[in-house]
Amino acid sequence: MRQALLLALLSLTAWADAHLFVYHRFGDEKHASTNISLDILKKQFDYFKNNNYEVVSLAKLNKALKSRQNIPDNWVVLCIDDAYKSFYENGLELFKEYKFPFVLFVYIEAADKGYHDFMNWKQIRETEKYGEIALHSYGHKHMVSLSTEAVNNDTKKAFASFEKNLGYKPKYYAYPYGEFDENVKKEISSYGFELILNQNVGAVSKKSPPDDLDRIALTGDVNLKHKLRIKYLEALWHSPKSYPNNGKLNDIHVTIPTSSKKAELYISGGKWEPITLKDGVFKSDKTYLLKLKRTRVIIKSGNAFTSKIIVKK
Repeated sequence: MRQALLLALLSLTAWADAHLFVYHRFGDEKHASTNISLDILKKQFDYFKNNNYEVVSLAKLNKALKSRQNIPDNWVVLCIDDAYKSFYENGLELFKEYKFPFVLFVYIEAADKGYHDFMNWKQIRETEKYGEIALHSYGHKHMVSLSTEAVNNDTKKAFASFEKNLGYKPKYYAYPYGEFDENVKKEISSYGFELILNQNVGAVSKKSPPDDLDRIALTGDVNLKHKLRIKYLEALWHSPKSYPNNGKLNDIHVTIPTSSKKAELYISGGKWEPITLKDGVFKSDKTYLLKLKRTRVIIKSGNAFTSKIIVKK
């Protein structure tokens, strides 16, 4: 009996993953594709509160990752991208009411130039009383399409403005549109950010690389229970590294240290298909005609996900 209980506890520990969720606009029906209504947001907050989820700061998660601690399965981190004015005017009050921490990733050019739909620096500094502030690039460009020099210039400019307006250096960075490749990742990482966040399906465990943390977008009335069941799948992506020039993907090679022999593969625009892992390796030379310029290659084993995004330049 004691051995069975120990195995159960070890199993729970092995599957202990936090969830990072990202929002954009709040109560802004004019932009439905990136909006969440305040009624739905309140339902989500009630679900966290009533089902023993702990909404923690990104700083708390960062501390746990640095010390390689097991990540509690009930941890949730709430991110807001772009710093739209609708967060300040509509969403912030709910975060304050529930006393939920958050991290706001600022689109710097919009704050610098006072774009109408975005928060200004005064509002960002006021918001800082209730959550963390982080970096979301300067010009919010499709970074994969930029030259190395342009990626570097954008980041340097964003970093300088952030420090000038807030008085400290940013610790965290989120890729615009969640898009990056090896070159973009290398340039962004060179600025010493403690955490870099993507926008891929997945969760965060103590094995998650700090420069590639998965976040799931919450837009509209999503199935939150389903999102919270998603787990982290440790994987090493050998290929693809980039979008194929001819639009035909014929090289997928992933190492997944798992005892499972069965998994599933999904490529944007297609359907889930069963795949076989041989000694923890999936390798395929099957040709997939890519239908979208922004393509996700996703592998799941049970509820555990790993994914790669490739973007046509």
